[in-house]
Amino acid sequence: YEVASFYTMFNRTKVGKYFIQLCGTTPCMICGSEDISKTIQNHLGIKNGETTKDGLFTLLEVECLGACANAPMIQLNDDYYECLTPKTTIELLEACKAGKTPAMGKWGSLPMNGQVSCEGPLGKTSLFEEPVPPKVKEGRFNGEVDPSSVKEHMSY
Repeated sequence: YEVASFYTMFNRTKVGKYFIQLCGTTPCMICGSEDISKTIQNHLGIKNGETTKDGLFTLLEVECLGACANAPMIQLNDDYYECLTPKTTIELLEACKAGKTPAMGKWGSLPMNGQVSCEGPLGKTSLFEEPVPPKVKEGRFNGEVDPSSVKEHMSY
């Protein structure tokens, strides 16, 4: 019971065809997740933890989903939908009702504002070329590492 109730990937009750996990952690909250939550609740007529009468949607607020750079966001089944606004959230819900979820991009779901990955409105502003890795001291690794010297071998 403890494992099933701790991890959000284990559902102890049936969820809808579209399982909406809304990130409510601080970065998403600061960027508007509460507005997204209200939009979903008002549009679908459900509250957190509930499923629509037709069984299509279940809403659950969860802790960080790791897409803070593109907050606010939801995980819809296995896919992320990021940079949401109330308008794009309703568009997404309506697309799901029609059985037409947005297409995935090269790296999975795309932010709902049209940007690519987590680039800002100015595009890439750093890492224009591949970084040069640090030089490794010749003979540093001879195949034997004394546990007491691990930090030395890891350049701490």
